[in-house]
Amino acid sequence: MESGGPSRIEMLAVADAVAREKGIEREEVITAMEQAIQKAGRNKYGPEHDIRAIIDRDGGHISLSRHREVVEEVEDENTQLTVDQAQAEKTDAKVGDFLIDELPPIDFGRIAAQTAKQVIVQRVRDAERERQFEEYKDRMGEVVNGLVKRVEYGNVTVDLGRAEGVMRRDEALPRENHRPGDRIRAYIYDVRREPRGPQIFLTRTRPELMKALFAQEVPEIYDGIIEIRAAARDPGSRAKIAVISRDASIDPVGACVGMRGSRVQAVVGELQGEKIDIIPWSDDPATFVVNALAPAEVTKVVLDEDANKIEVVVPDEQLSLAIGRRGQNVRLASMLSGWDIDILTEEEESQRRQDEFNTRSALFIEAFDVEDVIAHLLVTEGFATIEEVAFVPMEDLTSIEGFDDDIGEELQARARNWLEERDAKLDVERKKLGVEDAMLNVSGVTLEKSVRLGTHGVNTVEDLAGLMPDEYRFIFMDIETDVKLDDLFNMADHEISRLVRQSPVQADEANGIIMAARVTIYGDDVIAPEPEPDPDADEVEAVPETPSDLATAEAVFAPAPDQPAGE
Repeated sequence: MESGGPSRIEMLAVADAVAREKGIEREEVITAMEQAIQKAGRNKYGPEHDIRAIIDRDGGHISLSRHREVVEEVEDENTQLTVDQAQAEKTDAKVGDFLIDELPPIDFGRIAAQTAKQVIVQRVRDAERERQFEEYKDRMGEVVNGLVKRVEYGNVTVDLGRAEGVMRRDEALPRENHRPGDRIRAYIYDVRREPRGPQIFLTRTRPELMKALFAQEVPEIYDGIIEIRAAARDPGSRAKIAVISRDASIDPVGACVGMRGSRVQAVVGELQGEKIDIIPWSDDPATFVVNALAPAEVTKVVLDEDANKIEVVVPDEQLSLAIGRRGQNVRLASMLSGWDIDILTEEEESQRRQDEFNTRSALFIEAFDVEDVIAHLLVTEGFATIEEVAFVPMEDLTSIEGFDDDIGEELQARARNWLEERDAKLDVERKKLGVEDAMLNVSGVTLEKSVRLGTHGVNTVEDLAGLMPDEYRFIFMDIETDVKLDDLFNMADHEISRLVRQSPVQADEANGIIMAARVTIYGDDVIAPEPEPDPDADEVEAVPETPSDLATAEAVFAPAPDQPAGE
């Protein structure tokens, strides 16, 4: 079957040209042509028929045919027939064979040709997108060079040669202006399939870009002799990286700085003057945090591993240097180390220690009815709560200078009596507040916590299960504030985060107790709902036609000169 239009050889030449231009296989272009011819044939002879088109890959000959399958029992008379019916046309036909009927040539009217053109445009575009995705899906984590193609509302489209990348406004450096035609270097942080084709997402703000740039500038990093263990950035302003060497004879910091700073300056220049601190990595958290706070000097470090917090004490004159402009230095050090860092001056730390000592001593004097000397000895030995005294092994008490078994037993007896009296009072207060007994069955909820929850109107397990972690942390804040629990609904997220940061309750603890309450109510099937599937994901997209796409379609479907326009 031959259709009107260009010659068969010319059609194959166009297919070859489009395949080269789009970077896809010639077979994919010809297959798109076959699908378009097949669709046009079904439109003419009826969509219920199994119409197939084949283009000869060498000569360009087009054949159009109807296929009918030989079956035992016919379910569709248009595409199937029985063995007897088949043998009437072909004597050796058997079940599973296909009878092929050649169809006469068809000419395409304007509407049919336009429909077929769209099929080819869509198929070629799909093949091009698939090629782009396959090429770039394994290139995540690479630094690529490109040309700025266009800038729309701060979002930059970058021509990467055989594909386009997108750098969103929040992934671009502050105060960095891009114009069409500018050269740009960026980091591929994600490649995703989307309804509008594969999206290649670029960034110039993430720490991974800085690490990749150092790998390009420092051969020891590229070869794996030096490793960048951590990196943190305040994009466009300042950054910190922590490095370690696997070869004791190579200084990791000096290798990254380079001769007269040549290596680090190359990275700084690419990042628009962003200052970079290079520090040595240490497996010891305290040493690493001290290094991360450089150039500030640190006199003392106190770790709280349970709260993932480090208190750093600096001389009074070093406080502003340790914190940095708008908290930049301590923020980057915290991001680099993964620890929450609190900075105190020596005077503040001394005053706080004295206040803690006096508070604990007063607590022991009141609870145990003892003299100052005994209370001070307990605090000096590290005892902070009545529970610790009541339930520690006896040898921990008798090991204190001046304490014997009699004193230890008496202190523990008084401590337990005090706790029993306190719990009895708390239970009375809990019931007075209307807190249900079931609250005490929730893992992590004590009598003292139940009373604190009750003072904020959280009286049932359902109330507790309905809290957000920040609301729970707010309830247990020790500082006085004019903000009420209900006020949190009208506050911005960053304001709430800043407020509850002062709570002694950490986010993990709050999450654990709230989830325990939800499990108590709903059982172990407390899970997040599955996302709804995208109903439009498989729909054919109407795409703009490019000249090369239309050339492929025109090579197959040019209406005959005397064909009526509406056919």
